[in-house]
Amino acid sequence: MEPFFISTAIVALAEMGDKTQLLALVLAARFRKPWPIVLGILVATLVNHGLAGALGAWVTSFVGPQVLRWILGASFIAMAVWMLIPDKLDEGEADGSPRWGVFGTTLVAFFLAEMGDKTQIATVMLAAQYNAYLWVVAGTTLGMMIANAPVVWLGERITRRVPIRAVHVVSAVIFLVLGLLAIFTAIADPREIGEPSAGAFGIFAERADLPQLAGAL
Repeated sequence: MEPFFISTAIVALAEMGDKTQLLALVLAARFRKPWPIVLGILVATLVNHGLAGALGAWVTSFVGPQVLRWILGASFIAMAVWMLIPDKLDEGEADGSPRWGVFGTTLVAFFLAEMGDKTQIATVMLAAQYNAYLWVVAGTTLGMMIANAPVVWLGERITRRVPIRAVHVVSAVIFLVLGLLAIFTAIADPREIGEPSAGAFGIFAERADLPQLAGAL
């Protein structure tokens, strides 16, 4: 269950103020039909994060534990920096053909906007870190819904009440801690590059009490 809760928390925080949350706000204002929009976001996220999680799990099948630690460490630190950069919605991303309907337009627009987005990259990294594909995808999907569904119903009222900058700083700190943990583990416990990997979480757990860290976060 730990991968589920950590994935949910990280993505819910990372999604605050993200361009896909802005897209949800634009779609809600445009169509004013919350249920098809929320369902479209859910399906688009499941497909997108399912593919991202599969990529992350696939990486662990051929990358040795030592290389994986360094990759994850650098990636988490890069994500921490990225979290501090304000996001914006590209012009035209909320456009869609009316013939697709509200659900179809939301699904396509949200899926495309999520490609290469912070939360998709985070899903890849979390799936690589934890040997728990289903729990990670379920957690990141729930995190997306926690951040986006209220926006669809409440609009700008919810975003005005949340200190977006503070949330981004907290997210950046979490990613930074995870990155430093990975690098510290790589330095403190070097292994052969070709050694089979049991998943990055199993590697980290040998040197760091991640359940305790997760509880603290």
